[in-house]
Amino acid sequence: MPDWVAVVLAVVGGLAVLWAALIAVLVVQHRRLGRELDWREILRLIPDVVRLVRRLAADPAVPMATRIWLGALLVYLLLPIDLVPDFLPVIGVLDDALIAALVLRYAIRHAGRDAVARHWPGTTAGLEGMLALMGFGADEGEG
Repeated sequence: MPDWVAVVLAVVGGLAVLWAALIAVLVVQHRRLGRELDWREILRLIPDVVRLVRRLAADPAVPMATRIWLGALLVYLLLPIDLVPDFLPVIGVLDDALIAALVLRYAIRHAGRDAVARHWPGTTAGLEGMLALMGFGADEGEG
């Protein structure tokens, strides 16, 4: 087997393992909260999360560093150039999801749950689901 094929297979295998680990973390977070995993609910969160990021980035009460990170996230998500091209199935959106999750976690820690709740455009259940996906329990995330 040529070396480049081995490298490509190793990268694809590593990304598959990473994807499986992320799904496992998601399932564990939901089970820890005593909830069943509902993929439709997760897909419905995407537009609400985008609106949340935009609203937090525009809020002058949110710390400037957090607003800069949120603005950079919005720019990154809008740019056609990604770390992994979006036309690749599954892994194409993985880089976007990972970066968004990291920036959101940072924003929740620094802006506080009150700011997130104030700007959340969706339902209370959706907010609780998003916070659970980010790994925040009942009393975490205060700024």
